[in-house]
Amino acid sequence: MKICLYLEFYHFLGGILFKKIGTGLLSSYRNQIRALKFLNIPYTEKWASDCDILQINTPWIKSLYLMRLARRQGKKIIIWAHVTVEDAMQVFRFMPLVAPVFKKYLTYAYGRGDIVFCPSEYTKTLLLAYGLPPEKLVVLSNGVDTNLYCASEEKRNFMRRQYGIEGLAVGTVGLVLPRKGTDTFIYLAKEFPKNKFLWFGKIYSGLLVKPLPKELPLNAFFPGFVDDAVAAFNALDIFIFPSYEENEGMAILEAAAIGLPIVVRDIPVYEGWLRHGENCLKAKNDAEFRKHIEMLIENKEMRLKLGQGAKALAESKSIDILSRNAGDIYKKLLNWDIK
Repeated sequence: MKICLYLEFYHFLGGILFKKIGTGLLSSYRNQIRALKFLNIPYTEKWASDCDILQINTPWIKSLYLMRLARRQGKKIIIWAHVTVEDAMQVFRFMPLVAPVFKKYLTYAYGRGDIVFCPSEYTKTLLLAYGLPPEKLVVLSNGVDTNLYCASEEKRNFMRRQYGIEGLAVGTVGLVLPRKGTDTFIYLAKEFPKNKFLWFGKIYSGLLVKPLPKELPLNAFFPGFVDDAVAAFNALDIFIFPSYEENEGMAILEAAAIGLPIVVRDIPVYEGWLRHGENCLKAKNDAEFRKHIEMLIENKEMRLKLGQGAKALAESKSIDILSRNAGDIYKKLLNWDIK
C-alpha cells in the first residue's frame, strides 16, 4: 500500500503560502503524516502513479485534476472535509457574495471521492444536507500528537518571561479572525483587567477580514504568529475558544493535551465529545463566558479537574488511535482483510 498525501499549494515556492500561519489544516496534514509513519505505510507528498490511494486535503483546482487522473488510473480517493460553506462564510469579507457558488463547488468536489473524512459528526451532518451520500461520509477526528503537545515547565517559563506574564493568564491560539470570537475575547479582557489575555496567531490584513479595534484593553495582547505553538499553550493557565463555527477545533485538542482548563462557546460541533463540567465549560454568550472565567480564576480545584478531564479527552483522540482507525479504513477501501 502506498498513499499520496496532497495539500494544494503546500510545496508552492518552497511552501511560502503556509509559512507563519499555523492553521488547523496544517496541523491535520502533519498528523496524517505522523499516522502513516506510525502505520509504516509508504507515502508521497506529490503525485505518484504507483500510489494506491490519493488523499486530498483541500479540493481546489489542482486537486480536482489529480482526482480525475487518479480515477482514470483506478486509484481510490479520500478527501478531508476541512472546509464547509458554514465556516468559510465567516472568514473573509467576500465570502458571503460567493457562498451559493462555493457550496455547489464543494458538493461537486467532495462528491469525487470514494470516502470523505469528516472531522466531526457535525461536519457529516452539514455534508449530508449538501446532498452527499451517507455511505461516502466517515467521521474521523484530526487527532492530536500527545507526545508533541504536552506540559513543559521549561517552555512555560520561557514564554512567560518573553511576554512578561505574571499571575493567571487567559488566552487562545489560532488565526485572529472575527469567526474565532475576537469580540468575546476583547470583552473578557475588559472584564478582567488584572489578568493578561493573549491571543497567539496570525493577524490578517484588514483588506481581507474585519480588523481588530484600534483601541484595545491594556491587558489584551495579540503577539501574532509564534514559531512554538506548544510554548504558547504552556504559557496559559486558562484556554478560551470563543469561535462561532468549527469543523472540530484542533486548538482545543492541543490545549487539552497540555492539560489546560478549557472554555468554549456552546455550538453544535462539540456535542457528544466536549462535556460541560467534565472536560470543558461551555458558554452560550459573553455573560456565561465571564461567569466561567471568574470561577476558574478563583477555583484552582476546578482548573485542575477540567485539566485532567481535558487530558483524558486528548488521549482518546491521540495520533495512535487516529492511525489505527485510518489504517482500517485504508484496508477496507482497498478490499484488504482487516486483522
